Amino acid sequence: MKTYWQNYIDGAWVDGGAGRIDVINPGTGERLAEQALADAGDVDRAVMAARRVHLSGALSDLRPVERGRMVQAMGRYLMDHIDEIAEVLTLEQGKPLWEARIEVEGAARYFEYYGNQAETVEGRSIPLGKGYFDFTTYEPFGVSAQIIPWNYPVEMTARSLSAALATGNACVIKTPELTPLSNAWFASAAEAVGLPKGAVNILCGLGHEAGAALSAHPEVNQIVFTGSVPTGIAIATSAAKNVVPCVLELGGKSAAIVHDDADLDAFENDVRWGIYFNAGQVCSAMSRVIVHDSVHDELVERMVGVAQSLSVKPGIDQPEYGATMGAMVSDAQRDRAAGMIQAAEADGATVATGGRKMNIPGAFLEPTILTGVTPDMAIANDEVFGPVLSVLKFRDDDEAIQIANGTPYGLVGGVFTSDLDRATTAARQIRAGQVFVNEWYAGGVETPFGGYGKSGYGREKGREALWNYVQTKNVAIKLKG
Repeated sequence: MKTYWQNYIDGAWVDGGAGRIDVINPGTGERLAEQALADAGDVDRAVMAARRVHLSGALSDLRPVERGRMVQAMGRYLMDHIDEIAEVLTLEQGKPLWEARIEVEGAARYFEYYGNQAETVEGRSIPLGKGYFDFTTYEPFGVSAQIIPWNYPVEMTARSLSAALATGNACVIKTPELTPLSNAWFASAAEAVGLPKGAVNILCGLGHEAGAALSAHPEVNQIVFTGSVPTGIAIATSAAKNVVPCVLELGGKSAAIVHDDADLDAFENDVRWGIYFNAGQVCSAMSRVIVHDSVHDELVERMVGVAQSLSVKPGIDQPEYGATMGAMVSDAQRDRAAGMIQAAEADGATVATGGRKMNIPGAFLEPTILTGVTPDMAIANDEVFGPVLSVLKFRDDDEAIQIANGTPYGLVGGVFTSDLDRATTAARQIRAGQVFVNEWYAGGVETPFGGYGKSGYGREKGREALWNYVQTKNVAIKLKG
């Protein structure tokens, strides 16, 4: 583990104009390393380097298959270095080592997928009659600014970087100050596969300084952000002043509706992945379970068993896949979640299991289940972003849908039932960008992902994401004769 990590701007590793920031290991509470901290001047140099690459055509003029092969090679580079990346990711973020390896594998998959898609972004001809030849082409926006969240710093960077490069954009990535270290491998990968200097720039900076400078920069042509609603609003407001499009993924309060005919054995596994993977620090986490009152008690007992079966300890001590959970990303995030649990108890909810900070070093919170939650409670509407599951009851299908749609969010939702008609009806009625039926997190890189309402706008993943990074140009030709 290096003690000091630099930023990567215009093909060079550089210090930060704002000094350095400590990166804390949430599994121990101790300092892990120092990271160079970028200021507005660093942001400007990175943006201008990316703009130079764009104007030169070094990426956009390539035959798409050539560009795609470089993107695919970046994914292979990540897999070649998975042991190093996963260890650093675990130490800076807190997740179990086996989860970190899954994240790196997921990141590599994005480069594989979008590298393969590079040569499929095709225009079309439009018939205008005998006297005209009309066609459309797709051109990259130019400079793509990508502001990355701390919960999945490797996978979320890969998600946007791969699609942006595949379509010929140059990128400036602002890493999260809590988990900036593992992004260094993207810079090394860009060098290894032969991308031009300035095509990939990676810097760490505080949101109010580097993030604000990046989102307001007049030479940024497109912005991708994943994070909180207030920050997303600030970024979109700033970008609007330059008439720059954004893709915003702003979290959720996602609900799983469990009917009386659901497979409860299978649902236990979904609870494990849905709310306790990455200690619940997942934008699409199963943070609410809305269960039919006839199976409520049995399901709660089963879910409590899942929560209590988890071994909670530092992620670096969890190399093997299993019933384990790591630390939250920081003491502040852990304390916020614990405070929300206490407030829910004051509102009348019951802690069925967990609910307390753990009396060990590090940012650990017990896997928690709250029962007796009602739709009017804050815990049923506000995103905890931690290992905290709220359980609500319903009596009929309409009530279940009403509760599920009763928050300002709309990222994902789920319905668990053996009745196909009921499932498809619920899928139409749930106000969310993605609906899982009988398996939480069904889908993959190939399936579009994004929200309704305050969960944001735009779609990532799948072919839909490619259109975030290109503009449509129409060419209309008057023919002679």
